[in-house]
Amino acid sequence: AGGGRLGRAALLDNAGWLDRQPLLDFLGGAGGRLRMGTLLSRQSCQARLRSPEGMSLAEFLYPALQAYDFLHLHQHHGCRIQLGGADQMGNIMSGYELVTRMTGTDVFGITVPLITSTTGDKLGKTAGNAVWLNRDKTSPFELYQFFVRQQDNTVEKYLKLFTFLPLEEIDHIMEMHAKEPEKWGPQKRLAAEVTKLVHGREGLESAKRCTKALYYSSVEALEAMSDQELQELFKQAPSAELMLEPGMNVLDLCRKANAIPDGPSGYQKITDGGVSINGIRVTNPETVLILGQHILKNGVSLLRIGKKNYYIIKWLQL
Repeated sequence: AGGGRLGRAALLDNAGWLDRQPLLDFLGGAGGRLRMGTLLSRQSCQARLRSPEGMSLAEFLYPALQAYDFLHLHQHHGCRIQLGGADQMGNIMSGYELVTRMTGTDVFGITVPLITSTTGDKLGKTAGNAVWLNRDKTSPFELYQFFVRQQDNTVEKYLKLFTFLPLEEIDHIMEMHAKEPEKWGPQKRLAAEVTKLVHGREGLESAKRCTKALYYSSVEALEAMSDQELQELFKQAPSAELMLEPGMNVLDLCRKANAIPDGPSGYQKITDGGVSINGIRVTNPETVLILGQHILKNGVSLLRIGKKNYYIIKWLQL
């Protein structure tokens, strides 16, 4: 307000102080102020102790190390608030207890609800389902699709958490959704707002192009896609660079791309309708490739074998 600026933020690595902390000093200092009964009573600790895998000493000491982080940040940087997900409640409480006992200063902990997958599972690196802000880890298309797939019971909350839309507008969006739920209006608006916030307008347009290309077989969207978008959309898809030879047909393309086996079985794969080029099914192996239909204006062909096996073909010297 009034043109004021926010304070500076410092990004610190706790290895900077934990690596230099002697074990005996840690045990005699912070370790002597943390109570075993309290640590063992934490719900997360109880769950791990009852699990078939049990709980390692390293896992048990993790809350103590996180508590020490809070103490160090308080003593050296004046930090008085620790913010974390709801699953960090026990660790944050350990930090609160350690800081207040060793310094007598009032400090505070804040927890926020966890963002979960559509199945209710926690998102994170360990679970392998983390959603990243970095495009190299989560593309604009993947980010967009994550929010488009949100269920009705979470989308209103996410509109309030992740967008700057006025509350009155969110209420209106949800009212319209109650009348026309099949349009998925709140989900699309949420996905658009978050993607634009993280990746800018171009990132949002990229996500929409990829969506049209993958789910609506839009040739126009495929022709407008960059190499980066193709790689993001079809991460596991093999790619091949080919020269267009006179009379080259669908069977030639599939074999040169190593997309079908040699012999009758590969031929039959095409005649059975298992091959699509640029979203259009082809059933005649002898069909000659046509520029503008099988080969797009951007010199690319998207070959699909079956339902999920994609191949990106880049044509040279067209």
